[in-house]
Amino acid sequence: MALRWEQLTVDAANPHALAVWWAQALEWIIVSEEIFEESEEVEIREAMDVYPGLLFLAVPESKAGKNRLHLDLRPDDCDAEVERLLALGARRVDIGQGEQSWVVLADPEGNEFCVLSSRGD
Repeated sequence: MALRWEQLTVDAANPHALAVWWAQALEWIIVSEEIFEESEEVEIREAMDVYPGLLFLAVPESKAGKNRLHLDLRPDDCDAEVERLLALGARRVDIGQGEQSWVVLADPEGNEFCVLSSRGD
């Protein structure tokens, strides 16, 4: 029996807007978007047939507290990538990390993620 990671699901107030933001941030594409009676879900991936992806689901409640799960992103150039993400609408956040070699940012809906130093650093 094989088990593969298909996607990570992210609760969102506005799934389309957040999916578009993450697609720009990761340079991925939207591969599906479905609107149901009172819900919406949007999936992004690096390419149509590449897994895993991120699936954004509409939820009625707002985000409360620090994420229990977050993405760690490893860029070629940490400083340049942080600036690019900030220009897209991310913001710096302090979750008590102190002085570290990575930068903690939040997406437009407040979901924290880390931009790590490059592997060469």
